[in-house]
Amino acid sequence: MTYSAMVADPIVPEDVLAYVGSPEDGAAILFLGVVRDHADGGAVSGMRYDAYQEMAESVLAEIAEEAATRLGTDRVAVLHRTGELAIGDVSVAIAVSSSHRAEVYDASRYVIEEIKKRLPVWKREHHTDGREEWVDGNVPPGTGGPGAAGAAGPRAALAGVATREDAP
Repeated sequence: MTYSAMVADPIVPEDVLAYVGSPEDGAAILFLGVVRDHADGGAVSGMRYDAYQEMAESVLAEIAEEAATRLGTDRVAVLHRTGELAIGDVSVAIAVSSSHRAEVYDASRYVIEEIKKRLPVWKREHHTDGREEWVDGNVPPGTGGPGAAGAAGPRAALAGVATREDAP
């Protein structure tokens, strides 16, 4: 059974790895995406991830299922954080296990690449000079930030969706 979740609490790597694994498996992989201290040549002190929660949960589950189908196993687990994250915090965790290493590497890579393309999650970087900015091409609807109009991928999927800013 695949497992996926959008979570606000810190991700514990050992817990993610525990979702996969079987006595028949000869390989297990755990990929962790972590918040780094720089972006585009500037120093970063942290970031915020916002999500269209219901859609993100559905898309993340679809991605995990697709990876499992491609892999030929159901031992795929994916978690993605939301909220404020500090340098070094885990933002995404992907665990996969299977009989052979090639399949787990392929499945893990598939999951992270599809997350980048399709998951309706937005990143706001906190720079050490006090600036905060949405990552270009990663701007939530209704913010009017750069990259908000004409965005592609998961951003386009939200066209016409009411946002918090649209609420009365």
